[in-house]
Amino acid sequence: MSTSVELRAAFSPTTADRGATLESIGISVLRYALVLIFVLFGALKFTAAEAAAIKPLVANSPLMSWLYSFFTDEGVSRIIGTSELVTAALLAVRPISARASVIGGALAVATFVTTISFLFSTPGALSPMHPAHGFLLKDVVLLGAAVALAAESLRAVRREDAR
Repeated sequence: MSTSVELRAAFSPTTADRGATLESIGISVLRYALVLIFVLFGALKFTAAEAAAIKPLVANSPLMSWLYSFFTDEGVSRIIGTSELVTAALLAVRPISARASVIGGALAVATFVTTISFLFSTPGALSPMHPAHGFLLKDVVLLGAAVALAAESLRAVRREDAR
């Protein structure tokens, strides 16, 4: 009877193994959800409606308002959209290149830090009544996802370098 118990214990996954598996699944879900978000929002930046929608946020940003001195509303939107699509691609290639995914993670972090800053630079955006309030506030969660993905990719690079 004790042999049967020992065999079952030897072949059953440990709590740590299950935790690592769940973490791996969670990271994959986060990664490709973030990729999807960047692709969808990045592609929208190539439309006139989105260019008009982001202008009040970008134009009030001390980090980004200068872009309107050199580019049209649509040009600024396309630059932002291109950076979002590049970020998506770099995040998505994690199974192929952890190094590229670290760069994608860093770009994602920079993107969300910038968009969160719009809460403070756009007049009235801190008010729950402002139309952009909830849209920008969700970026706090997305920032956390970007940090987690960048960290996971960086750990993978370090493991690869250690081999």
